[in-house]
Amino acid sequence: MKQKVSDYMTKNVITLNPKDTVRDAIRIIEKTGHDGFPVVDNDGKLVGYVSSMDLLKKDLDTKISDVMTKSLYVAREYMDLKDAARVMFRTGHSKLPVVDEKGKIKGIITNTDVIRSQIERADPVKVLKLKETIEKVHNTKVEVKNQRIDVDRLLPTQTKVYADELRGRIYELKRGLAEPIVVIKKGEHFYLVDGHHRVVAAKKIGVDKLDAYVLEVPKDVELGMEKLVRKKRIRSIRDIQVIEDTPHPLVEITFKNSK
Repeated sequence: MKQKVSDYMTKNVITLNPKDTVRDAIRIIEKTGHDGFPVVDNDGKLVGYVSSMDLLKKDLDTKISDVMTKSLYVAREYMDLKDAARVMFRTGHSKLPVVDEKGKIKGIITNTDVIRSQIERADPVKVLKLKETIEKVHNTKVEVKNQRIDVDRLLPTQTKVYADELRGRIYELKRGLAEPIVVIKKGEHFYLVDGHHRVVAAKKIGVDKLDAYVLEVPKDVELGMEKLVRKKRIRSIRDIQVIEDTPHPLVEITFKNSK
């Protein structure tokens, strides 16, 4: 269960068309704050890349096709994330467009995504460890699947999230980052194990479904989290409280003396 480019790439990619102008590109940069964009034709095929540096001192009516870089390094969804990271490091690129076998744009992977993969809690390796733990403790077999889960079906296993972390998750979701949650399925119940901040963020911005690692556990296995949910009378995402006045425990805030 190695980390793949598809696990961390941004799927909602802002692109330019070869017929767009430098003026169009500048407007998008001002709106998004991004410093470069893949260029795709009308069929969605990657044909170039344009960065903010390419636009310097160019006439505003110049076509993107005249300023874009045509010789590109690209990644594939099935690539090991470490291999994509090596390509970026060795070539000095901070991002790679992700294309399919026909050259059509599928996403973009950045050095920020690579860093995130190293601190992300819900990665495939940790999911595998959770699977093995449940199997050993309960002497049973657990099946792992990747699927889209309706957030309203989830039963949380914690009752608090932090507002500062929540803002970060909202930002990531709006960018289309493919970060899965971890869910244990037992019968008709879906227990949310990891990803509470992302689920609350999704609910706030109207995202109905999320990608998830789903661990299917036999009905006759009694999990500790089930007892917790019953004890705290947790019934839905609405039972999660957002803590506004306390930062996430991993965040250290330094206050400077104003004198």
